[in-house]
Amino acid sequence: MSSFLPLSERNLILTGYIGPDTPLLGEQIAAQLRKPYVNVERIIADRVELPVDEIRAYFGETRLKAIEAEIIGETVLRRSHVIRISGRTLVHSDHLAQLRATGPVICLVAQLDAILQRLHINMGALYHDPAERALALGSLKREWAVRGMAGTTELDVTHFDAETLIETVIDTWQAQAIERI
Repeated sequence: MSSFLPLSERNLILTGYIGPDTPLLGEQIAAQLRKPYVNVERIIADRVELPVDEIRAYFGETRLKAIEAEIIGETVLRRSHVIRISGRTLVHSDHLAQLRATGPVICLVAQLDAILQRLHINMGALYHDPAERALALGSLKREWAVRGMAGTTELDVTHFDAETLIETVIDTWQAQAIERI
């Protein structure tokens, strides 16, 4: 399907995890491209009025997957958007194939030591609480499930500042969107 979409209608799908500010970078990329921004995790949380981890804890994985499938079904109808989706959501069912049909999927990654440093700075004293750190690392592990999946382009942005990261993502998206025409 995406090979039939004009470049102006292609989505840019972002996934992966490089630190706590990953969703903010998606917003900045969307602003730079002057495209609407969609954060799938935020839509899920808003729809149920609970964070995703609490939805999973209260209602179970099956209910969460049903909500995700409904929202992915709505999301793939969008055109010319920057879409942020978590790795753990993207690896389930045929979500990757559905979204990839609307535009290139770019997986942002960073070296583990850089991510741990960013988590330490972001979490402050909570980082030294083994339970809190375990939650953060568990989330990282789930996000990294998407790494190496066919149909994604992995960008290691460990040593990039925000401006370089945004520019590199946009250049990669444009090159891949043009290739698929």
